[in-house]
Amino acid sequence: MQVVSISSLKGGVGKTSVTLGLASAALAAGIPTLVIDLDPHADATTGLGVNARDQLDIGQMIKNARKADLGANVVPSGWLAAHQHDGGTTPTLDVAMGSAFSGIYDRPDLGKRDLRRLSTVLANADRDGRAPYQLVLIDCPPSLNGLTRMAWTASSRVLLVAEPGLFSVAGTQRTLRAIELFRTEFAPALVPAGIVANRVRTGSNEHAYRLGEMKTMFGDLLLSPTIPEQANWQQIQGAAHPVHQWPGDSAKNASALFDRLLDSVLTQSATRSRLYRG
Repeated sequence: MQVVSISSLKGGVGKTSVTLGLASAALAAGIPTLVIDLDPHADATTGLGVNARDQLDIGQMIKNARKADLGANVVPSGWLAAHQHDGGTTPTLDVAMGSAFSGIYDRPDLGKRDLRRLSTVLANADRDGRAPYQLVLIDCPPSLNGLTRMAWTASSRVLLVAEPGLFSVAGTQRTLRAIELFRTEFAPALVPAGIVANRVRTGSNEHAYRLGEMKTMFGDLLLSPTIPEQANWQQIQGAAHPVHQWPGDSAKNASALFDRLLDSVLTQSATRSRLYRG
């Protein structure tokens, strides 16, 4: 089971949009996937079309982590109704719902015991020693407080999202330094999955300059492809629909980019993990 935190220290860079794009690509590829919405704003939960009944949200589960039954409280994404699948096989895209309740843990003073709460919840998901998901995507808040560090403790990789702008690039540098410090103290197996440049505006001289700067600064950590700004992205998210099932050439092109990005995250970051261990 690969557990990937999607993080950014700067809000508004499209972190949740990247999470949803990767979830759509995983669904299209038939990869059993869980999305954990750890951001108290719960935008990923909304975008995944979740209709909850009596299930606990992720904040309630991490509060009682040792007793939490993840399998009983995840909710199938509403995207499944729109997904076209062959041979009668039902794909898996589950959601651990976000809520404002999780915000009680988004503070800077969490101890090691609290940082392991999400890890405990995920460990309880194993069925007879077999993980029910191949991929877990954690949508983190745009901060380095307790919830993000809790996610990093539970993860093997961190995918950083940045816009090609001055403040976002500087924030990405700070996040990489924070990951390295966090590895040393709390999570020696944690590695960067890479950096995705999001909301890239074609024809913008500033974005072209910053992309060149990012390539120089971050090297092969900067993943390919970059994700361009898409005019109808708000419409797709507002409809709680997977981009892979949205009509039109623009959505088709975006879907292909997220397919490639998912492959980059899963293959290049696995290679990077071996290099870090070596």
